[in-house]
Amino acid sequence: MSSILILILLVPVIEIYLLIKIGSQIGAITTILLIFITAILGIYYAKYEGLNTLKSGFIQLSKNQTPTYEMMSGAAIAFAALLLIIPGFATDILGFFLIFPFTRKFIFKRFIKKFSDKKSKNKNFIEGEFEDIEDKDER
Repeated sequence: MSSILILILLVPVIEIYLLIKIGSQIGAITTILLIFITAILGIYYAKYEGLNTLKSGFIQLSKNQTPTYEMMSGAAIAFAALLLIIPGFATDILGFFLIFPFTRKFIFKRFIKKFSDKKSKNKNFIEGEFEDIEDKDER
C-alpha cells in the first residue's frame, strides 16, 4: 500500500484518538477552545513568518543571490498554515514545528542530508553526446 494512502488514513485516526483522550482530561469545551486558539495563533504567526520570509527573499534578490532557503521556507510556512487550520493536536504540533525558524532549519538540514546522501550514492549514469539524424536526409 502506498505511504500517502496510509498517511491519509492514519492522520484522522490519530487526531480523533488525541481529541478523545485530551477531551476526557480537560473537558470538551476547553478542548474545542484550545483547538480554535491554536489555529488562530498559528495563522497569525504564519502570516508574520511569511512576511519575514518574503522580506528576506527580496533582500537576497537585491544582492543578486537566489533565495532558495526563502522559497523552501515559504512553502513550509504555507503547509504549516494548512496544518494549523485542520482541527487536531497532532497537525497543530507539526504545523508549529514548521513555522518556528529554528525547527524549520533543523528539519530542512535533515531533509537535505537525507536526499543528498541518496544522490551521491546513486552515480550510475553514462555521460555522452548525441546527434539527431533525420531519416529522410539519410536515404
